[in-house]
Amino acid sequence: MKKIILTIAVLGGSMALFAQQQIIIRTENTAQVYKVTEDKKLLQVYVGEALQHDDEYQKMPAFPIDAYVQGGLNVIREPAFQITHADGNPSLMLQVADVKSEKTDDNVTITHVQLKDAVYPVEITMHFKAFRKENVIEQWSSIRHTEKTPVVLHRYSSGALQLKEDKYWLTHFFGDWANEMRMEETQLPEGIHSIESKLGTRATNFDLPSFLLSLNKQADEDNGTVLAGSLAWSGNFQLMFENVRYSEDFNHLLQIQAGINPYASDYQLKPNEIFTTPSFIYTYTTHGKGQASRNMHQWALNYGIYKGREHRQTLLNNWEATYFDFNEQKLVNLFDDAKKLGVELFLLDDGWFGNKYPRNSDNAGLGDWDANKQKLPQGIGYLVQEAAKKGVKFGIWMEPEMINPKSELYEKHKDWVLELPNRPEHLRRTQLVLDLANPAVQDYVYKVVDDLLSQNKDIAYIKWDCNRYMTNTYSAYLKDKQSQLYVDYVKGLYTVLKRLRTKYTDLEMMLCSGGGGRAEYGGLQYFQEFWPSDNTDPLSRIYMQWGYSYFFPAATICAHITSWGKQSIKFKTDVAMMGKLGFDIQVSHLKPEELTYCQSAIGNFKRLQDVIGFGDLYRLISPYENNCSSLMYVNDDKKKAVLFAFNLQTMHGDVFPRVILKGLDAGKKYKVEEINLEKEGRASFKKSGTVYSGDYLMKVGLDWFLRGEQTSAVLEITEEVRP
Repeated sequence: MKKIILTIAVLGGSMALFAQQQIIIRTENTAQVYKVTEDKKLLQVYVGEALQHDDEYQKMPAFPIDAYVQGGLNVIREPAFQITHADGNPSLMLQVADVKSEKTDDNVTITHVQLKDAVYPVEITMHFKAFRKENVIEQWSSIRHTEKTPVVLHRYSSGALQLKEDKYWLTHFFGDWANEMRMEETQLPEGIHSIESKLGTRATNFDLPSFLLSLNKQADEDNGTVLAGSLAWSGNFQLMFENVRYSEDFNHLLQIQAGINPYASDYQLKPNEIFTTPSFIYTYTTHGKGQASRNMHQWALNYGIYKGREHRQTLLNNWEATYFDFNEQKLVNLFDDAKKLGVELFLLDDGWFGNKYPRNSDNAGLGDWDANKQKLPQGIGYLVQEAAKKGVKFGIWMEPEMINPKSELYEKHKDWVLELPNRPEHLRRTQLVLDLANPAVQDYVYKVVDDLLSQNKDIAYIKWDCNRYMTNTYSAYLKDKQSQLYVDYVKGLYTVLKRLRTKYTDLEMMLCSGGGGRAEYGGLQYFQEFWPSDNTDPLSRIYMQWGYSYFFPAATICAHITSWGKQSIKFKTDVAMMGKLGFDIQVSHLKPEELTYCQSAIGNFKRLQDVIGFGDLYRLISPYENNCSSLMYVNDDKKKAVLFAFNLQTMHGDVFPRVILKGLDAGKKYKVEEINLEKEGRASFKKSGTVYSGDYLMKVGLDWFLRGEQTSAVLEITEEVRP
């Protein structure tokens, strides 16, 4: 659809008409309002529920400081933008120069607010993309100048918000390898609180660039005012919350700034070059954390994820069956296991490449992406063909951003490696990072993947890994511009991914990073899904997947059944079925009844993938507050739902809550039937097959029905249509 571009009517075409006018960015239920003052400053007026009458926003007082605090002039708070001009002047004095809006379709409107320095030829344009139905706003900035020589950008926020409430509770998630997504909620004290990463690659390894903020009182799933936000950037990030409890100038104020971490990232911007920041995505709701999540999920599925609403392929990974020890025949035999299991795809993991330095462990071969001739004498093409003969698609693991010192690439191009001169080489996981700030390295990485895919056109899946963060970091290519490395690396990565996506539009790709090191929407614009953690113990995964569900829809969260944990195959599979189902087990070691169970569960998942992956999520019973857990997914027309229930580490005498369902149509009748049954088909839910009204299920609910430690059930809820 052709974009319709217009100057916002209330602002008119001349600067004289700008004064005291307002800019309204609106979704179906929320509004974000700005005011242009007499001296052309941009002030924020409002963030909250949309009013019925736009003229009433004019009755609201504007916040008494710039909507985007500028460094160097009269700054007393953390600046959103800070630059040094070509003549050394370290200040900005931005004024509104122009405002335009473009309606790209019935759901999306983009507002551009152009700010120009009063003296210097520097302009910063704020962009606001409002998604009406999803009640989400995406905000970013672009910076340009026409000074004679480069200016230096010190801070360059994607977006800023100001709030004037009494109290705030911040929920965020932290962790490390195999222990991701530990949830913490704290009341914000006075001062500055920052959630950030300085890791360079796999930047979400310690902290997630996403948050929930409850206003005035702690919100729960269904009640309370919540602002949820996430930064779409695969590198160093910063989410800053500056909570001023008292000021003689403005009493109290919370400023939220989201963007690239300014740490060691001064950026030299050339004349007429445009620097575009990543997107800050956020939603506001008065209906609790659950509605905030559903808003984010629907935005992500429609706009934030590559082909977000397309079906994902169930798969069998060979890692736990073989590790590095395999050959052609062993892999071909595993294709039979994938077919027997009933999955659509076989994924060949690490260890298939390297000849001079064979990849028989993780200490060699990265960078040399030729099939190992001893393990695979007929190459990858043979495996792809054999998989097709078995009726199974073929996928493959790669880690193209990384290099081992024991590799031919390292011997030929040590200058492509990120490492400080005159310092000891610092390895993590026996590997180093390639310099994707260098266009030659970008071309190499692209060619590695392109050669593999073009020579083996039926490869249907790539697991793209990234197993270390940056240390000892220096780019030989950037020379005297080392402070641009963290930014230019990510820009280089995106350049490669854009080229690949332009050519390989149907390829399914998993964004992996030694676990949850890349759980963010910057990468997901090129990938359909991500790997949340190398910890696949299903008990741990209940908590992790619960945490990820605040920001990411189930279709993006890869969940595999593995040897981790001592629980039953049913418990493991039911947990994994809450996300994007996959297997990493030795199928030959399954008992006949376990294999039958997995086959049935895979069939159920394929049948219900639209509901689980793309439906509205309702978290019912939190594992953080109970010795059990439950959540459900409901499709758009409320005709179908799937409910998951789990007993955790229970004790004799535990008291269990009722399961009060959500999201159904009170006027419909629903049949509630347990699926994923074991053995003789005995249901834990003894009333399986009973028909209830939606009204009953959402008011009275179901008695807790699981018995025993670490047990599980899946209920399929279907509208009962009777003549």
